[in-house]
Amino acid sequence: MPLHITTPLIESRALSLANRRSVWLKMEALQPPGSFKIRGIGAACEAYRAQGAKRFVSSSGGNAGIAVAYAGRHLGIPVTVVVPETATEQAKALIRQEGAELIVHGASWQEANTLATSLVGDDGVLIHPFDDPLLWPGHASMIDEVAQSGLKPDAVVLSVGGGGLLCGVVEGLWRNGWNNVPVIAVETEGAASLNQSIQAGQRIVLDRISSIATSLGAKQVCEQAFSWTTRHPIRSIVVSDRSAINACEHFLHDHRIVVEPACGAALALAYDYQTELANFQTVLFIVCGGVTATVSQLRSWADQLANQA
Repeated sequence: MPLHITTPLIESRALSLANRRSVWLKMEALQPPGSFKIRGIGAACEAYRAQGAKRFVSSSGGNAGIAVAYAGRHLGIPVTVVVPETATEQAKALIRQEGAELIVHGASWQEANTLATSLVGDDGVLIHPFDDPLLWPGHASMIDEVAQSGLKPDAVVLSVGGGGLLCGVVEGLWRNGWNNVPVIAVETEGAASLNQSIQAGQRIVLDRISSIATSLGAKQVCEQAFSWTTRHPIRSIVVSDRSAINACEHFLHDHRIVVEPACGAALALAYDYQTELANFQTVLFIVCGGVTATVSQLRSWADQLANQA
């Protein structure tokens, strides 16, 4: 049995009425560790264990580390997770709850990843949060489930951080013969490494991450994600932090589920950027989830943004 579950695919009545089109939600927020990450990370951890790995080391802004810790607990493999100083207290608590060793290091994920890499040792393996070919087929399984349901969307909307979700979704579209289904890739201002890379015609490295959506805080997208922008119809959209938080709050009201700003970035197209959906009748949103946010944290971020206005 895989470590992930088959998640619900539901038509959102509230969002369908608001957008005057059929809006479907792939509810990855309901995965046991709280995000889509367990699909690819679970598959990668199982593969590395089969190859003889005795320890997993991960660097993460939160969700990937939780997924690795969850996988390690179920597979009986000890886990060390290095998170940056920007990781939320909720993320740290959930990693410890899964029994993993937690190390806080660095101002961003890049610094945390450098330390994690140095800790691997001879019997361990680094479980990368987004840039590992073993991850993407696992993430693609969510599109397999959509195809098996009989629904074929006109477009797929998702959030982009390092690009692992984008790689998995596009791989899933291709292996189901949906090469022509466009992907709308959404980032927040201050974390838009994919958008800036597309504009520059090459992968760029952001000077810093200034968005509150710290789970999107990769200064550079992976090579595979950038490569897909030249081979698949991908539209890059950048939204504000305020819109991401607004979407989280509205989604909680509409569907009674808390998601973090990294997920709210994609959902913002259904609330504040509806014109971006104008050419599509049936739209699939990947509700990627994230358990690093709480209701009180969302309120705190909202107050922070209001004070900056």
